[in-house]
Formats: sequence, structure tokens, C-alpha cells
Amino acid sequence: MIKIAGASLLAALLIVDARALFDGRTLAGWEGDARTFRVEQGSIVGGTLAARVPRNEFLCTTRSYSDFVLRLKFKVLGQGANAGIQIRSARIPNHHEVVGYQADLGDGWWGSLYDESRRNKTLAKPDPAALGAALRREDWNEYEIHAEGRRIRLAINGQPTVDYTEPDAQIPQTGVICLQIHGGPPSEAWYKEIIIEEIKR
Repeated sequence: MIKIAGASLLAALLIVDARALFDGRTLAGWEGDARTFRVEQGSIVGGTLAARVPRNEFLCTTRSYSDFVLRLKFKVLGQGANAGIQIRSARIPNHHEVVGYQADLGDGWWGSLYDESRRNKTLAKPDPAALGAALRREDWNEYEIHAEGRRIRLAINGQPTVDYTEPDAQIPQTGVICLQIHGGPPSEAWYKEIIIEEIKR
């Protein structure tokens, strides 16, 4: 099925097979540490408010994606909470980390694009004043992640935060999608209504 996508970032695009990545009940289609991630109230929840999160953990899709628009709702709870959504990523063999782009969450990081376990730096970040007006702390927000070719665009609650084009032709532009909870103080990252629309090339 081909349809016209919503155009909250730019003009409408042809997309193929918009579908849910999360069924709201189970972790079917995902793989990761079942001690860290669970399903609660129709959401995927990483971490806990009852104890420190010992290390970064990632719940990843079992298949890879290249060009797409990904929309999901999120909230992060706990002082110092940090999380994110990995795209075009890969697990590091025999390790709990992944490598790839991360659409970031948490104070000092909201709406930024970070390069996890590769260049280990922020690639692009938003105007904090504009984002601050759109963000709902400790409540549900919507992330939109638009990846097409070497261009990645992010928006939170309709507010564009990043428009980044990858200059390095050696960086892979395909991979799994992962949900992160960052190691640190007691915290939770909640994710729900995870919808992907793959872009027809």
C-alpha cells in the first residue's frame, strides 16, 4: 500500500506500509535485556525509579531500516534521567552498547543528535529556547525522526530540533532502531505508539 505521509517536517512524501513496531502488549519484534525493559500500561518502559540504572541498555528491533519517518511518544521520569532513540544502529558484538545515531532525551540533550559509541559527540543540537517552549517535562511528548539518504531531521512536539546531513560517506545509513535507558540515577524511559513509515526510494 502506498499513501501520502503527514508533513510535519517538510512536504509530503510517498511512503510504503506504515506500521506499528510495538503491539502495546509484548516485546515481539524487539530484543534486549528483559531485566531492564518491560511492558507496562501499553508502553515499553526501560529502567526503574527504585534503584540506580547500572549501565546503558538498549532494546532493539530485530530488523534493520534505512529511509523512514519514525513517530513515537515518550516520557522520561526521575532526576537526571537520560535516554534516547537509536536509528541506523548496530549492536557491538559481545557488549551491551550499540553504535549509531541517537535522537537524544534528557536535560542538556533534548532534541539533539548524538553519535553513540562511534564519534562519541553531539552532531547537532537545537535552540534550547525554542525547544523549551514545546517540551512537556515528565509527561508525554512526541518525537518525529525523519531519515532519508544522508539527511536526518528531528522534531519534538512539532518543533524542529535538528537538520543534519552526514558528511562522511563511510558512515552506514541503515541499521536497527533501539530504545535506550542511560546508566545513572533511578529513572525510567517510557515509549509508546511507535509507528514507522518506510520511504519509497
